[in-house]
This record gives sequence, structure tokens and C-alpha cells, in this order.
Amino acid sequence: MYPFLRMIIQLITIRNLPRIGVTETHVSRHMCMPWDLDIWLELNNGRTLTIFDLGRIPLAVRVGLTTLLKEHRWGLTVAGSSVRYRRRIRMFEVVEMKSRGVCWDDKFFYLEQSMWKKNGECANHAMYRTAITDKNGIVPPIKVMEALGAANINPEMPAWFAAWIAAEDQRPWPPMQD
Repeated sequence: MYPFLRMIIQLITIRNLPRIGVTETHVSRHMCMPWDLDIWLELNNGRTLTIFDLGRIPLAVRVGLTTLLKEHRWGLTVAGSSVRYRRRIRMFEVVEMKSRGVCWDDKFFYLEQSMWKKNGECANHAMYRTAITDKNGIVPPIKVMEALGAANINPEMPAWFAAWIAAEDQRPWPPMQD
């Protein structure tokens, strides 16, 4: 089940925080609850993606994107993701999540998120290809950036993100069926 109560708590927590720029980092804290565990008693890999939502949505609020989504009747979608898992997160362990917009191209926005343990180790890292949509399909990122008042910002795409995008472009779609 989606963690609606946890999302409400995150949104209440950020309500008085200042707005941040489109490439700045939103930091939040999250506890691994018993219902987040898999049979090995660690944070479930699928639940990790759901908990990452608890950082991405508040990031969108702090950047000012959610206001634009309502005004323009735009939607927000994830078009792809890749996660690297490196350290276990156990029950009741608190992690610090870092969420930020990295760059964009003519169609998509690219984001990254990571969870950090108290000892400073990175437990996992996710990269996302996301899009803003309307009734006609994908809204060009430049249009969104103009609406945010950030059209003059154009960060260079990191090589590791470009390599991921290139690898995704080689992947067959639709996938082969046996």
C-alpha cells in the first residue's frame, strides 16, 4: 500500500521550508518500518522506490513544480529508472535521503536520489528519467523551465547520465516476446 500518511508527514515537514532552485538538493529523513521489510528483514527493493517518492514529491513542491502542475493541469510521470543497491537498511534504521534535479534535454528531466546511513555510507542511489505531461503528451522541458522562471539554467549532462540514456536507447521497445 502507498504510504499516504508518510507523504502527508513529509509535506507538513516542508511546508515552511524555503523554495529551492531546480538543481538544488532537498534533504529528508526516513525510517525503515516493519512493513517496508522483505523476507531477509531489510528494506525491500520495491519499497525503496516507493520511499524515494517521499523525497521526489517534496522536491517538486520546494522547486515550485507542483504549483505549475495544478495551474496548467500538467501531470508528472517517471519514464525510466535505474537503482544501485549497496548497503542494507534494517528495521527502524533512519536514513538521510538526498533528492535533486540533475539536467534535462528536449523531452525529459533527469533526477537522482540517494539514501545515506548514519555512518556516512551510501545505501543506494537511483537515477530517473521523468516527464511533465498534458493532454497532448510530453511538455517540453524548456516550457516548464520558462514557467518556473529558470529558463536561463541549463546544466551540462554528466557523462554517466548520458551513458545511461545511450544504453536505454539501445534497449528494444517493445521488449521481445517468447
